[in-house]
Amino acid sequence: MGPAAGSQRVLRLVDVETEEAARIPTGVAELDRVLGGGLVPASLVLVGGEPGVGKSTLLLSALGSMSASRRCLLITGEESVAQVKLRADRLGGAGNVSILAETELEAVCATLERERPDVCVIDSVQTLYAAELGSAPGSVAQVREAAARLLRVAKSAGIATFLVGHVTKDGSVAGPRVLEHLVDCVLQFEGDRYHAHRVLRAVKNRFGSTNELGVFEMTGTGLEGVPDPSALFGRSEPGEVGAAVACTLEGTRPILLEIQALVAPTDLAMPRRVGTGVDPKRLAMIVAVLARHGGLALGGADVFVNVAGGVRIDEPGADLGIALAIASASRGAPVREGIAAFGEIGLTGRLRPATQAARRLDECRKLGLEPFEADTLRAALAAALG
Repeated sequence: MGPAAGSQRVLRLVDVETEEAARIPTGVAELDRVLGGGLVPASLVLVGGEPGVGKSTLLLSALGSMSASRRCLLITGEESVAQVKLRADRLGGAGNVSILAETELEAVCATLERERPDVCVIDSVQTLYAAELGSAPGSVAQVREAAARLLRVAKSAGIATFLVGHVTKDGSVAGPRVLEHLVDCVLQFEGDRYHAHRVLRAVKNRFGSTNELGVFEMTGTGLEGVPDPSALFGRSEPGEVGAAVACTLEGTRPILLEIQALVAPTDLAMPRRVGTGVDPKRLAMIVAVLARHGGLALGGADVFVNVAGGVRIDEPGADLGIALAIASASRGAPVREGIAAFGEIGLTGRLRPATQAARRLDECRKLGLEPFEADTLRAALAAALG
């Protein structure tokens, strides 16, 4: 018997030839940074975030820039064509972007196969529905089916596709949580709609790092990239009690962040340890080490920590900055002016060096801040607080 119809020949991995497709610049430098240098042709990118955070604004700006040299298509299911036009005018024009208002999945796929644009944005994947499925648009079954079909079309037609997905704070709405395994890249857009700054980070990226971070500022004319976030988030008032500057590393970019802390007496049997922008478990560990090895009486006090600007810190190199802010608030003494801190705190009270220290040092000196050296937490507190 001959080989089955449609069967593929098995290859050795060393014999496979790869073609490095040139990345597509999006025209938004911060978006290119997070993607790993630009948009990969025929890739499927999921952009998730809470409603109103700025996903549509960001992607419309990118489409307007890319349409100068590429065929770009926007498929909108949430807004009318007129509404998108009003937003584009506010952003400075839509360039040569084509637009289609459609929510029926079969019609969307047929349009993509017929038009074959270079870049397409689906806003949003929750509005698409397949008629043969009985569930409502936005359900898990509908979202999964839409993503699977769009994936096949994008790969076969060579279309770089952005999918917009809405999630709530706990991630309970169907969106990025059920599509992460299907797409090539998952970008999370974070920020409060009542604050001007937004943070874009990669949760998954098959074509680049997942540690890069992009910072944007929402203005009257749309989102503008912040090329130097350290100058924005690393400013602190001289002589202010409960504030310290930490140097954290996000991907290849060192960022200076102001850490704010408040230590207040409590009547509760279990004092609160509340952190905004920091891991609560990491915060509880730092407070315990400060009490045991730093000589601070925190057992009867509530401890509140906040990262200025709404940025979230995940890496342990910011431990020392958090500890200095808490110690400053507890002792009522400001951190010495003009210093920045980075280092990981161990349970024994010993400080471990942070990764890529040279890059952090360069960032500190660029803004006129001097880091200081210490081997233990107690020595660091003595050097920073006097």
